[in-house]
Amino acid sequence: MSVTPAPDHPAPDRPPGSRLARWTSALNGVLPVVSAALALGLIVGLLMVSASFGNSTGTLASSAEGTSSSAGGGGGAALPGKGKKVTLEFEEGDMYIKPNKVTVPAGADVTVNVVNKGSQAHTLSLLGKTSNQLQPGKSETQHWGVLTESTQAWCVIPGHKEAGMLVEITVTGGESGTAASGTTAAAGGDKAAGDSANAKIDPAAKPAAGWKPHDPTAPANDGKDVHEVTFTVTEKEIEVAPGVKQTRWTYNGSAPGPTLRGNVGDTFRIKLVNKGSMGHSIDFHASKVAPNVEMRTIKPGETLVYEFKAQFAGIFTYHCGSDPMIYHMGNGMHGAVIVDPPKLDKVDKELVLVQSELYLGPQGKPGDMAKMLAGDYDAVVFNGYHNQYVHAPIKVKPGDRVRVWVDDGGPNENIAFHVVGTIFDTVWKDGAYRVRKDNDEKGGAQVLDLQPTQGGFVEFTLPDAGTYPFLGHKMKNMATGGLGVFQVG
Repeated sequence: MSVTPAPDHPAPDRPPGSRLARWTSALNGVLPVVSAALALGLIVGLLMVSASFGNSTGTLASSAEGTSSSAGGGGGAALPGKGKKVTLEFEEGDMYIKPNKVTVPAGADVTVNVVNKGSQAHTLSLLGKTSNQLQPGKSETQHWGVLTESTQAWCVIPGHKEAGMLVEITVTGGESGTAASGTTAAAGGDKAAGDSANAKIDPAAKPAAGWKPHDPTAPANDGKDVHEVTFTVTEKEIEVAPGVKQTRWTYNGSAPGPTLRGNVGDTFRIKLVNKGSMGHSIDFHASKVAPNVEMRTIKPGETLVYEFKAQFAGIFTYHCGSDPMIYHMGNGMHGAVIVDPPKLDKVDKELVLVQSELYLGPQGKPGDMAKMLAGDYDAVVFNGYHNQYVHAPIKVKPGDRVRVWVDDGGPNENIAFHVVGTIFDTVWKDGAYRVRKDNDEKGGAQVLDLQPTQGGFVEFTLPDAGTYPFLGHKMKNMATGGLGVFQVG
């Protein structure tokens, strides 16, 4: 008998409001943030897909007719595949399965051969029934048994199905007819159920007693030439807004991860230990190294030593680079490294603010990757928690000179960092000063504008007692949690 694959569809490229008075009132309790309309973006492609994917085709092979009585069922003798044995061949990679559509006759007894040609572990699981993880370069045979109606199979490792590792299996000639209607209805039902189950942020809620904010104080430069640190990857439940918890994928238990600091010429030696349930990695934007060597994905239980020499000054993002990258970053796997410019001036108070977005999944679960791909965020936050520096304002003494390092961890949104009630007399961005204190031009700046994974710092003073809001001056981002307050005096 002949069994023909449906045409492959190549995956997309994977490239990887009174102003001061209103904001000041936040100190009396909780900021009355109104809901802003969320932007729906186009679904972006994912990084690191096999270059050959679009040009390759899968192979389906059929064996001789079988005589197993178990091949009946569903449609009885009317099933065109009754008594037939069919073997399907699949190839998995990062992030694809090919072919991604197949057709088999109803009643056929199906066996599957699958090979993993990707760089990390995958599964191929019928209807999401968990199968063993298939390591890179390995192959296995699965017996799916008799199929009488259309169905799906996918990789069950978090985010992989949403990234494109899904096979549509159309069963023809059965009582249910072609699979399109049944498959579509099932997928739609899953999506609707998932959306309704996602956690929601109450902007009027307050943190529970005993809650502590993420300390925004910048780490001191210890003056050492070599900085050795261990980053342990764990997947843990963390509160991201009052009463809202998500499973965050973390470096050393926090999202964002720890901030590192040193000088130009210093060596950073990071031991990455994966104690998570899936493959993870790390990519330091401050480094010049071979990505396939030091940024490679490591399996649970493995370790990797990532070493680089800091050659340029600035604040640089680090993040997990494992596929799907947007899912690992969107679940909290990012942080910052500060490499001090030479002759950096002393200041009275030095802070680090990392902006990122929250794409909420169900309570206690990882974020919603479909929303990440669409840019449909639930909140924009500083240092991982909704409006945390409204709930716990950052205290500054009158007249203190303040430096704020800002890193846009993304994965999608930009920032125009602004402090209400002052002007930045010093601005550093992308390796150079844009404005210097006491410059001949008498220039100042009102915002520090950054795209995802860009960074810089600003310096300013707050001379008078009072409350000074800081925010990303993209108003819908401020309204969804990207706001804090400096409390002076």
